[in-house]
Amino acid sequence: MKLRSAQWYAGQDRNAYIHRAWMRRGVPDDAFTGRPQIAIANTASDLTPCNAHMNEVAASVRNGVYEAGGIPLDLPVVSLGETNVRPTAMLWRNMAAMATEEMLRANPLDGVVLLGGCDKTIPSLLMAAASVDLPAVVVPGGPMLNGSFRGRPLGCGTDVWKLSEEVRGGTLSQEDFTASESAMIRSRGHCNTMGTASTMALVAEALGTIVPGVAGTPAPDSRLLQAAHRSGRLAVEMVNADRRPGTFLTKASFHNAIVALAAVGGSTNAVVHLLAIAGRLGIDLTLDDFDRIGSRVPVLVDLQPAGRFLMEDFHRAGGLLAVLREVRDLLDPEALTVTGKPLVGYLDAAAVWDAAVIRPREEPLVAEGGIAVLRGNLAPDGALIKPAAASPHLLRHRGRAVVFDSIEDFHTRVDDPDLEVDADSVLVLRGCGPKGYPGMPEVSNMPLPKKLLEQGVRDMVRVCDGRMSGTAYGTVVLHVAPEAAAGGPLALVRTGDIVSLDVEARRIDLDVPAGELARRVPNQATLDGFAQPKRGWERLYVDHVQQAHTGADLDFLVGSSGSEVSRESH
Repeated sequence: MKLRSAQWYAGQDRNAYIHRAWMRRGVPDDAFTGRPQIAIANTASDLTPCNAHMNEVAASVRNGVYEAGGIPLDLPVVSLGETNVRPTAMLWRNMAAMATEEMLRANPLDGVVLLGGCDKTIPSLLMAAASVDLPAVVVPGGPMLNGSFRGRPLGCGTDVWKLSEEVRGGTLSQEDFTASESAMIRSRGHCNTMGTASTMALVAEALGTIVPGVAGTPAPDSRLLQAAHRSGRLAVEMVNADRRPGTFLTKASFHNAIVALAAVGGSTNAVVHLLAIAGRLGIDLTLDDFDRIGSRVPVLVDLQPAGRFLMEDFHRAGGLLAVLREVRDLLDPEALTVTGKPLVGYLDAAAVWDAAVIRPREEPLVAEGGIAVLRGNLAPDGALIKPAAASPHLLRHRGRAVVFDSIEDFHTRVDDPDLEVDADSVLVLRGCGPKGYPGMPEVSNMPLPKKLLEQGVRDMVRVCDGRMSGTAYGTVVLHVAPEAAAGGPLALVRTGDIVSLDVEARRIDLDVPAGELARRVPNQATLDGFAQPKRGWERLYVDHVQQAHTGADLDFLVGSSGSEVSRESH
């Protein structure tokens, strides 16, 4: 087959001379004659601590590409660190995807190895790969090793939320809280709970974009470098076989990803990312598919935040393939992977080595714990809740709304001793959707009012148009669509209104007559809280971002443009 890179390097004219000459810096003489050019799209950055080790991973990929006859090429791409970037990394997921897509298309490349770890990196890389449709394989950066503090496991993210609430509730000293900080992050790698980073790596493998058996390998484990080497070789094979995302990612692939998401008790953030990836491929994936396929799937992985263990334990216990073997009957057997073989073909040799971490099908952590999709007059286009991370007694609840018009309003008033709130109240936060914040931040798991924490309350129903960290827990209704800033009913809720939640019935409603709602208009404080960017990416984002129920991609980025570039540069 004729390589795409030959459009740059083949021939004897001036342009071919320029392309070859400027790239001829120590490479073999035959580098431009029939050897696949493989980009290593690398999200390594000191400001993305979860991805800081990716240069070492890239070196192993590079060796694999060379060994298979390809030419490896480092391609630094936009790196989004969840912990540091303000106002939220989600604001730039689409920018990172667009920039990566354009660089893959613009350069003389035949295939790509995608290196991602922190929450938004794997989604943005897969969105890019789907749109440019070059042969692509993901190498996940892997979770950090288990943390521990004074004899007990310490899960990054999840225990931050727990311990900080204990400090506010007066049951943990500030000194002990600070002392735990250095014990939580004890190695390279991303979050070791079933947060978004771990979830997206596992879901990407179930989708078919990672070599089966690799996702979940801890970052310090030498087997990750072995897998990176193998993935480099595979990238060359994929080019030779013309195995592009568009040739093996189908609706069946997303079916399996949804089953995996439910069975591992994964992050709600995976929903918005999978919807966006499917949109780039032209695959008709909707919120209803998540409820239909995944909501009744048992949660088998006893991992924080829904359970007890951490990702190092999960890997030791058998990993994703062991989980998928337990739910094999729920998978679509036709879905293929980057290797060209069906995902189910890798399950026969899988085994559960620790049934406390990966539960048997007949003894699940939660019988029906997949992400549930709610609708009602408060969320006409849908909202999500993660039952496995919620309090069972709150999954059916009616309570008086306590409304916050912005995140600043929330922080100002939540600990006010005169705030009219009790354990049965429903905390409502708006202005945190894609347009309103902008970028849909992880604020939906609102800290509880201090006076309730002091009374021993540890969970309440919370409703928001934003997201929450995959490491978080609680009875949180999130991704409410349409968001308040897009004219959603959330903008019309008033303190004192009754909110009704019924997860079994898949309902989230405001107990206000339709006529009354129709007469209401958003108050000025709500409108003042919405983002009003004047320039730059934020302006472009707010003008074009879609709602959460379709993936929060930009309207002009949905779909694929392929890899063709028609014009020469000189």
